[in-house]
Amino acid sequence: MTTIKRNPTRKVSIGSIAIGAGNPIAVQSMTATKTPNVDATVEQIQQLSKAGADIIRIAVDSKKDAAALKEIAAQVDANLSVDLQENYRLASVVAPHVQKLRYNPGHLYHHERDKPWQEKVEFLVQTAREHDCAIRIGVNCGSVDPEKVNKYDPKDSISPMLESALEHCRYLESLDFERFCVSLKDSDPRKVIEVNQRFAEQRPDIPLHLGVTEAGMPPEGVIKTRMAFEQIIGHGIGDTIRVSLTVPNNRKHEEIEAGRSILNDIAAGRVRSVVDFNTNELNIISCPSCSRVENEAFVDLAAQVKEMSAYAKPYALTIAVMGCRVNGPGETDDADLGLWCAPNFVNLKKGTESLGAYPYDEILPRLKQELDALIATKQS
Repeated sequence: MTTIKRNPTRKVSIGSIAIGAGNPIAVQSMTATKTPNVDATVEQIQQLSKAGADIIRIAVDSKKDAAALKEIAAQVDANLSVDLQENYRLASVVAPHVQKLRYNPGHLYHHERDKPWQEKVEFLVQTAREHDCAIRIGVNCGSVDPEKVNKYDPKDSISPMLESALEHCRYLESLDFERFCVSLKDSDPRKVIEVNQRFAEQRPDIPLHLGVTEAGMPPEGVIKTRMAFEQIIGHGIGDTIRVSLTVPNNRKHEEIEAGRSILNDIAAGRVRSVVDFNTNELNIISCPSCSRVENEAFVDLAAQVKEMSAYAKPYALTIAVMGCRVNGPGETDDADLGLWCAPNFVNLKKGTESLGAYPYDEILPRLKQELDALIATKQS
């Protein structure tokens, strides 16, 4: 077994487990069922627990979701993390029933826009303290604090993420709250490596949750994640992980299995010596199937896009397939072609340009037209 000197992060308790301070790296996943479907969500949590999940995240975006979460928590024996979206005030409703609150600094701007983000974070901290919850500051590449984004060159996506995370860490600590961890995620494994290494250099004391967001379908999604994890964990960075895969609901347990396999291989020294992610050919990214997905046809669509676009493999192009309004609009901006899926239609984008909305059964031919046009420009 390989001995890796872990970063001396502080201990953060999350229900029955603890991360940081040399504790085993925790593996987590997220439910993909609709949260109000209590029976299906309970079944999936049990499936993930059986696969070895240490923490299971559930999305809550409405009072209906919050009410369902109370019923779900009463039926399972798992460490639950709630994924708060725009409505941060739902924290007070769900906190009595979970062990961790996760918020995204960028999403704090979507609700009560006239209120300073500091006031909203203070509310979250007070709620977490009152109900014995940990907090995760979750920074994602496609939904970064707009004030930070505007300070940097548009080509620099890492510095805004890093500054946002560090600022929120300082603010939580100014409130005398240290029971938190941080995640900094991107769909590019190389950026995930860089931003986490830079954060760990400045704050080696804060536990990190690692993940490649929108890693996509297996096996490519597992490979991208493995490349990032080997480099980051191999340098002693990381206290909890998620492998984010686009898979049907009944296969969500594969995220846990993949995470355990990667950790076991790193511990045994079965790793690549360098990151070798080929960016000179077609790259398809897709967000993990989760309860925010507004039409489960998204998972099938991602697979169809992969199959349809196989002929374009020799070309350095990126196609992004996103399952909801949370990830869709922002996290397709950097792709050459992007699809973000609404309940009854699919929005097609070329970079930041909107090309219209199409029914699910009409989007593939339209996507192929745009893909062929991009290939033609590269051939000319």
